[in-house]
Amino acid sequence: MTTPAKTLTGKYPIGLRLTGTLMKQPLAETAQWALEQGFGCVDIPAAPAEDAAKWAATGLSVGTMDLFGSEWTGMLSANTDTRKQTVKLAIDALRVMASAGVKIAFGVMLAEDTSLSRKETFGYMVESYGQLRPVLAETGVRLAIEGWPGCNAHCCNPESYRAFLKEMNSPHFGINFDPSHLIRMGITPLKFLKEFAPLVVHVHGKDTYIDVDRLYEIGHEQAAVFAEHFAWGGATWRYTIPGKGRSSWTELLQELVAVDYRGYVSIELEDADYNGTLEGERRGFKAARDFLQAS
Repeated sequence: MTTPAKTLTGKYPIGLRLTGTLMKQPLAETAQWALEQGFGCVDIPAAPAEDAAKWAATGLSVGTMDLFGSEWTGMLSANTDTRKQTVKLAIDALRVMASAGVKIAFGVMLAEDTSLSRKETFGYMVESYGQLRPVLAETGVRLAIEGWPGCNAHCCNPESYRAFLKEMNSPHFGINFDPSHLIRMGITPLKFLKEFAPLVVHVHGKDTYIDVDRLYEIGHEQAAVFAEHFAWGGATWRYTIPGKGRSSWTELLQELVAVDYRGYVSIELEDADYNGTLEGERRGFKAARDFLQAS
């Protein structure tokens, strides 16, 4: 395949997020394969500016760069010094991104101490991320916040996104729309987009399968006695590629078209049917790409 891969609805360029074995391959080899498969961008981990420049030199755009490697929880730490140190790391990282031409930073709002209430860590989050507003405005970088609900994270449901984005009151804070996380929590992705689509700055192509028989058997996962968790999932659900889960991708893309979204749809591969080997992950990316091209 040599032509650029785009969604049928909206003609959004399709990219990929570097994860698993694909991330361990030589950059040039992965870039060549991605370009041959029509992918238009790559989402990369936190890295020196030189790494982003190397990707750009291959002809692949950098869709997002992670704001941190492993320091996420420091922004929500109850320790004042830890928060200060992590804010400084974030400011430095944003300047690195800007120097490399990266336009979107990727973030997850993880709590350091999961025994603390979300009300308490919400205040730490607002304080820390509020200090990034000047450098975001200065550099033009936008922060795309993913709604992964683990580790007592914030910004994983409408209540939390709404409250935090109101506090930030800045166009440089936005949403990484990933319907898979909403589905596992019982939140309807289409309804979410009808409220939040204007704030979406990046999209993950990932989905969630719900095992309705297991859901009947155990109800809430914490009530399970014998049911084991799925790989890349819980006791009643697992992440999948688009087309194997519950999302109505054409409808979701139509909502993005309606607000003039102009970004990427980057496939994040977390699917037990494909993860684990380079050959399997490449098949998964291609299968997800093919589905999105028809959506």
